[in-house]
Amino acid sequence: MSRTAQGARARARIEVTAAIKEEARRQLADEGAAKLSLRAVARELGMVSSALYRYFPSRDDLLTALIIDAYDSLGERAETAHAAVVAGGAGPVERWVAVCEAVRGWALAHPHEYALIYGSPVPGYHAPETTVPAAARVGLLLIGIIRDAHRGPGLAELPLPAELRAEAERIAADLAPDLPPAAAAALVAAWAELYGLVGFELFGQFHRVVEDREPFFRHAVTRLALGVGLRPPRDDSH
Repeated sequence: MSRTAQGARARARIEVTAAIKEEARRQLADEGAAKLSLRAVARELGMVSSALYRYFPSRDDLLTALIIDAYDSLGERAETAHAAVVAGGAGPVERWVAVCEAVRGWALAHPHEYALIYGSPVPGYHAPETTVPAAARVGLLLIGIIRDAHRGPGLAELPLPAELRAEAERIAADLAPDLPPAAAAALVAAWAELYGLVGFELFGQFHRVVEDREPFFRHAVTRLALGVGLRPPRDDSH
């Protein structure tokens, strides 16, 4: 087979794969992940099921591809926002807030994809290890911000109850051995609280409770930044 023919086949495969994913995302929006069906996707695209199986052998394979795409899209959004404020000379708290606001912005723009990765688990589906690198992108950004602060202006001293010390040391060893255990434990709590804030807004729990949500969110995630030991801007030079 000539290189031209091989290139044409590769481009066609990319285009068909993209069309399958696009239709699957439409079904996610209409029916939810639990009802995603390869046969329904094939039918909407005018394909026979056997042809679609050459691209995605099972529903789980298609779900995994959608999940990785969603995590990568979210990660790229957060990384771009972070790079922009770093280029402007932002301190640790501003960097943290920029990442958190990027997460919120992406979620509001992609609610069904956010629900796929941070909503209710899909019955019968277990995410493989191949999803981990994409899923870790935002977390690694947040760890990096804390690490830079620890090496630079320093972190505020955080309380660590005696009964939590062993667990905090284990968390630090797993996630960031160069960080104080108290900061590592606080980071995990803040990570969960960040997605809790986003989820409450996205899934309607803030209805008639929080109306002016953007400043509320910014205030909340700034408090999370202080809670992991980042110093407010006025202390960045100390």
